[in-house]
This record gives sequence, structure tokens and C-alpha cells, in this order.
Amino acid sequence: MKKLGLLLSLLLIGSVAVQAQSKSGFGVRGGGNFFTWGGSDISSNDYNNRVGFHAGIYGNGFISDRFSIEPGLYYSVKGTQNDDVVNSRSVLDYVDLPVLFRIYATDGVNLFFGPQASVLVGSSFEADALGNTYGWDTENISDFDAAVVVGVGYNLPKGFNVQASYDFGINPIFKDSDASVYNRGFKLSAGISF
Repeated sequence: MKKLGLLLSLLLIGSVAVQAQSKSGFGVRGGGNFFTWGGSDISSNDYNNRVGFHAGIYGNGFISDRFSIEPGLYYSVKGTQNDDVVNSRSVLDYVDLPVLFRIYATDGVNLFFGPQASVLVGSSFEADALGNTYGWDTENISDFDAAVVVGVGYNLPKGFNVQASYDFGINPIFKDSDASVYNRGFKLSAGISF
């Protein structure tokens, strides 16, 4: 809980700083997640992308005409899928706290990158057998995750925006393990700024 309090405090400070800028604003955004596990200890044939979603809020403050900072707060469902005989999968629920730096090539097109801290709020392993879905809670997933986010966005008329991004996880998923296994995945999003 201390980590969550610290992360929320940092987000609040970032939002206040963003609101102090002249062209500041906020918005809501959501979309699909396509995540799997990556790293040196993962065979490319073991896991496939699992479809999840994300939804939340963001603030956007311009530092100059072509550069802005965007903190956000999102609920995000990640995990992985294994197409084995019981269709096993992991379901990992996080609160993501990205701080994105946007560079505008034009008024519409922008490139972005930045760090993202995530707090685990739920995790389970699931499998299908005999027409039923079975789930097991797990305690060996790390409570904290970190990633580097990169992507491209486009601002549409009337405040609408779309973007595609990639989360490159840098914090191991499992507690007390030497395995190099990380959250890795794409997000496709649509949002509106106010």
C-alpha cells in the first residue's frame, strides 16, 4: 500500500504541474491490450498474446508548441495465453501510472515515450476443462511492475485521439525467482480530450 500511495502522490504532483501549463487539458482513454510474457527465459512457442483492455484518465500539458508531458492513471488487464490442452492463461490486473513525453511532428501526428509504473491489484491462473473454467489465485506475482512505453498517436478533430503503443516490461513478473520473465505487449487506444 505504501508503494501505491507514493505512486498516486507522484501522479498528483505531475498532474498539478501539467495543469499549470498554458495549453493543458485532461481526457479519458481506453482500448485493447494484446499482452504476453517475454524475456530470456521464455520460449517463443510457449505463450501467445492474451486480449485484455485498459481504461482511464490522463492529463496533457504543453511545454512548447511541439512538446508535451502526459501523466495518466489506467486500469489495465494483462497476462498471457497458452494454447495447451486446457487453454491455460494468466490474468494480471494492474493500475498503470505512465508519464509520457510527446513530440508533435504535426498538429495531428505525435510520437511518445516514457516510464510506466504499475501496481498489481489482482492475479489468477485459469484453465478450461470439462466445459468449466477453473481459476487459482497466485501469490508469487510481484506487486510492482515497471515498463518503458513507446508509441505513435494521432489527434483527430473535436478532441478525439487514437494511438498505438508498446509496453516493454523491465521488472520481473515473479517474486523470489531468477527467471527473466516480463510483461510485454501492444495497446490500441481511443480517447477524447476536454
